[in-house]
Amino acid sequence: MTLELMRARKIAVLGSRAVGKSSMTIQFVENHFADTYYPTIENTFHKLVRYRNQDYDAEIIDTAGQDEYSILNSKHAIGIHGYVLVYSIASRQSFEMCHVVRDKILNYTGIDWVPIVLVGNKADLSNQRQVPTEEATRVAIEWNCAFIESSAKHNQNIGKIFELVLGEIEKQGLDSEPPRTSGCLLM
Repeated sequence: MTLELMRARKIAVLGSRAVGKSSMTIQFVENHFADTYYPTIENTFHKLVRYRNQDYDAEIIDTAGQDEYSILNSKHAIGIHGYVLVYSIASRQSFEMCHVVRDKILNYTGIDWVPIVLVGNKADLSNQRQVPTEEATRVAIEWNCAFIESSAKHNQNIGKIFELVLGEIEKQGLDSEPPRTSGCLLM
């Protein structure tokens, strides 16, 4: 019996309130859309993800919505491998908040690049769009990060978001980190 090698990756999902962070995370982990909105305090999910023939133990931290008073908790900047910054395509304010959150992450970490995927969620609300796809694409190029639009409601690109964040994380060369084996580890 061989133990499968697995890498642990901690991913924080950040963004303004009511942009669909929890809906995206639940859709990804549990494969269903939660119709009812309950403001998130903070929740952590785990899912085994296979990416480029490698298994990852993805620990996904679904954070409470950021606003001007609670822009970023330092625990969401330390020990995190990658970030999913979420805005609603129907909310200009939520898009601007992603800029503020990214700046805070860079300030906390003290480095000028971190693995980020910028996500324009609620693509199903295209008739209410306030953030053009082209503008978000330009920001992603400026930030040197991945960008995708999604709809948690229709399960559009949800799995792809987490593949992209793993790809962004691997850009920084964490492959030198020893893989974790599933099961017990004695030290």
